[in-house]
Amino acid sequence: MSPILELRKATKEFRGVPAIKDIDFTLERGEIHAIVGENGAGKSTLTKAFAGVHRLTSGEMLFDGKPMLLSAPSEALALGIAMVFQETMLVPSMTVAQNIYLGDEKLFNRLRGLYNQAQQFLAGMNFQVNPTALVSSLGAAHKQMVEIARAVHHKARIIIFDEPTASLTPEEKNHFFGLVRRLVKQDVAIIFISHALEEALLLADRITVLRDGELVVTAPAREFDRERLIQAMVGRSLSATLHGAGQRAPRPYGRRVLSVQNLSSGSMVRNTSFSVYAGQISGIFGLVGAGRTEMMKVVSGVIKRDLFYGGDVRLDGQQVRYRVPRQAVRDGIVYVTEDRKVEGFFETMSIAGNLQTGDEARGVNPLKIVSMNKARALAKTWIEALSIRAIDGNASIIELSGGNQQKVVIAKSLVQKPKLIIFDEPTRGVDVGAIVEIHQLINRLADEGYAVVVISSYLPEIMALSDRILVARQGKIIEEMSIDEATEQKIMYAAVH
Repeated sequence: MSPILELRKATKEFRGVPAIKDIDFTLERGEIHAIVGENGAGKSTLTKAFAGVHRLTSGEMLFDGKPMLLSAPSEALALGIAMVFQETMLVPSMTVAQNIYLGDEKLFNRLRGLYNQAQQFLAGMNFQVNPTALVSSLGAAHKQMVEIARAVHHKARIIIFDEPTASLTPEEKNHFFGLVRRLVKQDVAIIFISHALEEALLLADRITVLRDGELVVTAPAREFDRERLIQAMVGRSLSATLHGAGQRAPRPYGRRVLSVQNLSSGSMVRNTSFSVYAGQISGIFGLVGAGRTEMMKVVSGVIKRDLFYGGDVRLDGQQVRYRVPRQAVRDGIVYVTEDRKVEGFFETMSIAGNLQTGDEARGVNPLKIVSMNKARALAKTWIEALSIRAIDGNASIIELSGGNQQKVVIAKSLVQKPKLIIFDEPTRGVDVGAIVEIHQLINRLADEGYAVVVISSYLPEIMALSDRILVARQGKIIEEMSIDEATEQKIMYAAVH
């Protein structure tokens, strides 16, 4: 039988620069096909061509052996091709159930019936999401579950998953893997993009590796191991540098930059206390819903703490209470968000424009007079400093890969010249090469005397970066340990029990 989906000599160019070039690709019926590569390798461009988001510049695409030319995602969906994007595409003002059935509504709907139907559907996939909740109230993990549920509901013949497990807990990942295997038994073909190479090796039947927009190799998954995959992706071995190279001594304590006592905010942050020191990386680990992000959003002015009995926050010994992030930025606190698309950048603006907004937030330009030459020079400096892969500073940020977008978000925070930098899931949706670069940057900031906080749900990352580890559970920090005494077992036990 012919493949259900096929590409022949596919090329897609942006402003004359090819994002993918002369790609040959096949997807068999009932197959799980993983696509891996560094950021900027062309993975998302390739899959968005399948989903009708991008139109190929040249080449041929065949579906069921017949040529097709897609102009919109709705055309792909009508054929049976659904895509779960890395950054959620849900309607925030609608409920979970309404998002799942969006575009497939009956002429007359009873909300109670719709919610009951959605409840049964979500339970069948082991997704614990309230169907009546507004999407805007959900965290990243639950939004990802709704995206997956919506794709499954449309009974697609091909489902493309772009980093579907980036926000899921280990238990939720296992449920997702089981769901994918059930779909394959129903003859659904799966395309799976992941930077977690172990997942690709575990789940895929075949793996395709892209590098710099070109196909490097396609082979059965059993022919790969982690080392061979990394070498194919980046052209060199990274085993010695990825997530550290063994046990190390923690950096010594510097001055106390941040002191938090009895901090409370609604039901997510409950009477928690901790401190952060200069010249150190303080890692915060916890499962989804542990309140890690909310704690640091209160500290950085993104979320308000309780008006009465909200606790005490001191920066360099001075009591502070921020109503908006701008106040925290001007005092030297920056928060690098986990959700870069919603909170991290202005997608219609250029790299230079985004960095300029970060510079403006410092409040050193009261007349708000913007020099474009200065903005371009600023962009050039940070593009070189963080190895951002872009044509130039005028490139729109929406044209960049996820990892390069993350670097722009980090640069936008660093131009604010902070004293305390909070990284929330800094390598979420980032490839192995960029992970090494971002980790090196975080370590360099601590070595230069900055106070650094890293929030991560990935234990190897916490172990590789942290000098001291704070474990969060049920809205508070419940244990602190130095890296030289910490083990993955101790940390996970504290997070769960």
